[in-house]
Amino acid sequence: MVLFRFARETSLPAAEAWHRLTTWERHGEAVPLTRVTVRTPPPTRVGTVFVARSALGPVGFDDPMEVVGWHPPEAASPGRCRLEKRGSFVTGWAEFEVRPSSVGGATVLWQEELTVRRLPRLFDRVLAFAARRMFGRVVDRLTATAPPST
Repeated sequence: MVLFRFARETSLPAAEAWHRLTTWERHGEAVPLTRVTVRTPPPTRVGTVFVARSALGPVGFDDPMEVVGWHPPEAASPGRCRLEKRGSFVTGWAEFEVRPSSVGGATVLWQEELTVRRLPRLFDRVLAFAARRMFGRVVDRLTATAPPST
């Protein structure tokens, strides 16, 4: 099990950064070899379930997640979302907060506890480094100031 945290700044308003981070299907565009499918009807709320399927050809795994905390940003108040990872291969939770920045734009704070089953603890540092880097890049890509690709 690893716990990692990071923060990112974006020039996007907090509401737009929140929207981009919580459009779950777009995470598949930012994570290599991954497709995200939302299993519950919109809008996102507590109880929303989605699955990230990571695969190379026929070899892959599903990473099902459920929204267990949902507080979109309002005016100057930060937004918070908590996900529980409920897979047979990857478990844990992820939580992020999007808050307006005092200099304009928004700050994204991300923390995650991640367990990859059958991966020896010897690899925890490598897993933490790789996960922090990968999820940091996902947040960077999703909150880039250019309009999202369609």
